[in-house]
Amino acid sequence: MCGSNNECSCSFVKTLELILTLQQKGEDCDCPTGCTKPFLGPTPSGICLNTRPITLYNCSNNELWSLPYTLNGTTGTSTVFRIENLDDNCATFRVLAPNPDTNEANSFPYVSTNDFFTINLNCVGALKCLTDTFVSGL
Repeated sequence: MCGSNNECSCSFVKTLELILTLQQKGEDCDCPTGCTKPFLGPTPSGICLNTRPITLYNCSNNELWSLPYTLNGTTGTSTVFRIENLDDNCATFRVLAPNPDTNEANSFPYVSTNDFFTINLNCVGALKCLTDTFVSGL
C-alpha cells in the first residue's frame, strides 16, 4: 500500500481523471472491463451508463472507507462512491446509497445522495472499481 508515496497517489489521480472524464461523456460500448476501461458500459438494454462506482481503502490500515448518508429521511453508511471533482491530489466524492427500490436494485444497485466528502489521495491505499451503472439524480 502507498503510505505517503506520491507515486501511488499520482496513479490514483490518473485513474480518477479517466473515470471523471468518462462519467462526463456517459458513453456506452461493449468491450473490456476494469478501472481504466475507456468507456462506461456495456448495457444490453441501451441505457446510457453514467457512473463507475468505486470503493476506497484506507492507507494506514487497509480498511474500506465507510461514510454516512441521509436519503429520504433515512440514515445509513455506504462504502460506494462516485468521483465528482478532482483538484490536484484531492478528490471530491458523492456517497452512493443502496437502491431502496427492490424491483430495480438488480439493474440499478445505487442511488444518488446529496452527501459529499473530499479526501487527500495520499490517505488512500487502494481503490476498487465496481460495475458501471446508471445512477439517477446526478
